[in-house]
Amino acid sequence: MLECVLIMTTPLPKDVTFAQITRILELTDELELDREWIEIPLAAASPGTVRKLPNGKIEIVVDADVPFEDWLTAARPRIQQVSGS
Repeated sequence: MLECVLIMTTPLPKDVTFAQITRILELTDELELDREWIEIPLAAASPGTVRKLPNGKIEIVVDADVPFEDWLTAARPRIQQVSGS
């Protein structure tokens, strides 16, 4: 008798593309934020987040489940709020 075992695994995180990083940096440039103070992880997550880190830098995590341009539009006010701009 054969026994079948189903193993559930967490899906691998989606990679953030160079084009997406460029778009995020264009947005932060528009807000006159110094690129040295922006951290963008190379893996998207669900949900995406924008937060100020203890060292004062702004971490911008792309949302893995929302179309990128929609997410970026929604992230703009949060980036402004976190940065104080």
